[in-house]
Amino acid sequence: MTDAIPTARVSLARRCRAVTEARWFAVTVFVLILANAALLGVETYTGLVEDWQRWLRLAEHCCVAAFTVEILLRLAAHADRPRDFFRDPWNLFDLAVVLSAVLPVVRENTTVLRLLRLARVLRTARFLPQLRIVLVAVARSLPGTLSFLLVGALLLYMYAMVGWVFFARHDPEHYGSIGRAVLTLFLLMTLDGIGDAVHAGLEISRWSILYYASYVLLASFVLVNVLIGVVITSLDEARDMENDEPQEVGLPTPGPEEPHRLLERIATARQALDELECVLVQSAPPHAREAERPVRTSSGHT
Repeated sequence: MTDAIPTARVSLARRCRAVTEARWFAVTVFVLILANAALLGVETYTGLVEDWQRWLRLAEHCCVAAFTVEILLRLAAHADRPRDFFRDPWNLFDLAVVLSAVLPVVRENTTVLRLLRLARVLRTARFLPQLRIVLVAVARSLPGTLSFLLVGALLLYMYAMVGWVFFARHDPEHYGSIGRAVLTLFLLMTLDGIGDAVHAGLEISRWSILYYASYVLLASFVLVNVLIGVVITSLDEARDMENDEPQEVGLPTPGPEEPHRLLERIATARQALDELECVLVQSAPPHAREAERPVRTSSGHT
């Protein structure tokens, strides 16, 4: 009985894995995800919801049932090694999205339920490698992005305080408080309206050109380029991870006959070297062979 249970699990995992790894299965799930996204868009039209409310609700239940069957098949495909299922972050994401649709608290809140249904659209990343690389890159760039936000916030605060000190009296609409100054500088970070701001500042003081020039140099050029560099680095790392993953999975496992084959290849290489040495000795001139004999005799080689 103890041997029958692992055998049954292995057989179940093999059959379900054959289904989940089939191309038609991936295409079907991908089409269901797109249909779910289209269904969410249709529900934004009030007239269609009132006329087709019953059919739209039936379509939603069908999507939930289909996604539930899909996640059960993926779980069954790892019946022989359940831990591998939970090691994959995409499997955990799919499981959380599917389970959230059946939770009582979530189903009672329409807004939360729609947001979670919208999260199903992100599941297309499982079937689109490029999108998966972008999402992984965004996740890996979060630490660098947080550092960028901290430095950017300090820079904005410092320049906002300086702007409030020099421009608050003459331009209270943009620099009347620290909040307005931060908002003004944040919008100027995109260089939108920087010309008008410079002209307005020159009417107050000629030193304002130094203020805006240094801010544009640090905020728009240095910080933005640093952020782009962080994202590009994370994108390269995510692409390398995506390229290395199938190679690690596809590595052949050496069988018990591999050591014997290696020994046979070594013996064949040695035999080829011995034959090559004999040919070289026979093709050498007579005086070279006479000179070689005493060396071999003194060294003890036959």
